Amino acid sequence: MSLKSLNKTQKAAVEAIDGPVLIFAGAGSGKTRVLTHKLYYLVDEGLFKPEEILAVTFTNKAAKEMKERVMKLLKTNELDLSMGTFHSICARILREDIEVLGFSRHFAIYDVKDQLDLIKVLFEEFEISKTLITPNQLRNQISLFKNKMMDPAAVDRKARTILEKTVSKIYMEYQKNLKLNDALDFDDLLTFPLEIFEKKPTVLKKYQKRWKYILVDEYQDTNRAQFQFLTNLAKAHENICVVGDDDQSIYGWRGADVSNILDFEKTFSSCRVFTLEKNYRSTQEILNAATAVVMNNDKRANKNLVAANGSGETLGLIETIDEQEEASAIVSSIEKEIKLNKRTFNKFSVLYRTNAQSRALEESFIRQGIPYNIIGSVRFYERKEVKNVLAYLKAYCKS
Repeated sequence: MSLKSLNKTQKAAVEAIDGPVLIFAGAGSGKTRVLTHKLYYLVDEGLFKPEEILAVTFTNKAAKEMKERVMKLLKTNELDLSMGTFHSICARILREDIEVLGFSRHFAIYDVKDQLDLIKVLFEEFEISKTLITPNQLRNQISLFKNKMMDPAAVDRKARTILEKTVSKIYMEYQKNLKLNDALDFDDLLTFPLEIFEKKPTVLKKYQKRWKYILVDEYQDTNRAQFQFLTNLAKAHENICVVGDDDQSIYGWRGADVSNILDFEKTFSSCRVFTLEKNYRSTQEILNAATAVVMNNDKRANKNLVAANGSGETLGLIETIDEQEEASAIVSSIEKEIKLNKRTFNKFSVLYRTNAQSRALEESFIRQGIPYNIIGSVRFYERKEVKNVLAYLKAYCKS
């Protein structure tokens, strides 16, 4: 199979192999297509054996789908490719080499509930008031520290206020208890390999030899620990290709650092850069509106997205006084479009920022007899908490 289905820039990005490569993939520009074809190209051309390639994604679903697409391109049912999320890849490393840090290879991985249970025990042990900080807030703070590669000692050195000193103390005890229980949390999965690499460089060399080509998806969402992990693995051969879009970086609140992608050329000076600017998803009107928003970002890579679907209709802006009027306006717009263009209801979608906003929309749809589905959630009146309240109200009314 050739690369004829790719456009000129996509093809050039796929064929750029030796040394570091940065691909800025604008929204809807065929990023997944480029990633899968690059993996296909690496294997099909015999440039690297499948087991020599490490492909990192941000979700297990993305990893599974990408691997399936590559196998389809290669026309094979088996592919010995190391592909997965940062957490799954790091967990594999730790199952091999964590004994360097004094843990067993059969360590437990604490989920959110396990973490909160431990933190609550520490709250009671040290008589910490939940008015100062809640267990969940503290868990989030510890996670942020780890994403920024700040160990308890580093946090303690910076602690000044009562709250900061309390957080520092619990963080330190939290880590001690994890080790006593031969357990790690999800953030430890990312930071512990770095400790192993530093403590025992021969382990790092082992993985540098194992993975001779590294491919990373959604690079704009990497945090400091993930950046350091990739840099350590790639510095021996510099065969690393990262793909992402700084305009789509939305996880800064949980430690993601957009400068990782913006400064990639500083990290790898011989880097080649490709920018995918042809959009296959939207119209030019939509792209222009989106660009007008992200242009206000303090730091961003220059991109000029061009729609393959033409200019499209002019965007409309409707201002309403409340959510009920907004829902009515949306319903009217849908009914008008159906009447004028003979479209069916399944050709429309309504996006909202929070799940709570669905109620007014659902009520309007029900009133007007418009069929609808909720994607990624459940209907307002089918939510467990809402059904419970309604059941109580019905029982009260009957009594």
